[in-house]
Amino acid sequence: MNIDQLITIAQTMVSDNRGLLAADESTGTITKRLDSINVESTEENRRDYRTMLFTAEGLGKYISGTILYDETIRQSAADGTRLVDILTSQNILPGIKVDAGAKALAGSEDEKITEGLDGLRDRVAEYVDLGAKFAKWRAVITIGDDMPSGYCINVNAHALARYAKICQEGGLVPIVEPEVLMDGEHDIDTCEVITEDTLNAVFAELYAQGVALEGMILKPNMVISGKDCAEQAGVEEVAARTVASLRRCVPAAVPGIMFLSGGQSETDASAHLNAMNANHGPLPWVLSYSYGRALQESALKAWGGDNANNAAAQAKLLERARANSAACAAQYMGEAA
Repeated sequence: MNIDQLITIAQTMVSDNRGLLAADESTGTITKRLDSINVESTEENRRDYRTMLFTAEGLGKYISGTILYDETIRQSAADGTRLVDILTSQNILPGIKVDAGAKALAGSEDEKITEGLDGLRDRVAEYVDLGAKFAKWRAVITIGDDMPSGYCINVNAHALARYAKICQEGGLVPIVEPEVLMDGEHDIDTCEVITEDTLNAVFAELYAQGVALEGMILKPNMVISGKDCAEQAGVEEVAARTVASLRRCVPAAVPGIMFLSGGQSETDASAHLNAMNANHGPLPWVLSYSYGRALQESALKAWGGDNANNAAAQAKLLERARANSAACAAQYMGEAA
């Protein structure tokens, strides 16, 4: 493990008010996205859509890295250029999703455990050869009746730490993603408690398994009201609660916290990040973004499955990327009417 190299990559990922484009949707998830614009989910269409995203001129000014799916890291654009090389030419680090998805947890079937540790060491070596610089593993924590259980939190924390250690030994910076889902009627108080329980368990396991905190990135949820909660917390409350929880739970050695958007709207995700950076510093870590839908949604609609619309779709992507970069600098001014 070259810890100095890992530290450099992790610091680059959160440098210059840049964030990550999460384009690692599984085939099932990207199919749902394409279905929403009435486009068939063929390998060619998935390739063309992601090529459109990655070739947006100037994207590297706002995006430091892109998380890829297994299919995507192996693909080339229609002109034969590897997608990894397109990203690198934009000064964007290629990354890779290495988990095998969240599956029913034995003994607690309504909860999830993320699988994919078997064979991970060999997959990491292959992805390094393909050009990856960092990896991602997502754990899913659901709030509901008698959920989450301590069992669910602990087994996911253990798996996240095992993944992170394997990645670091293989030369990839691990993104550690424990996501407390927004789904449900729970209030922001409940989200705060569960988020802190989860983060405390995760960092206990990271420490126990010898993960170098300086060479990793944390990708957490924000502390936020459940989607179906009757009382939705405002932007400033979400920002204040999120930063308070992170201060309690996240060691200063971690170089960056890159939030997931987790079902928030594009504008909400930007506003929350901006409020944290504008009103709650100085902080021991960089606060940035690793957004999927909150960067892509407008671009996907503008593209519509037609490469003739690439320029319009890229303009939408750059607009969102620019907004989130501004939020990293506490300079996001909201959206024009």
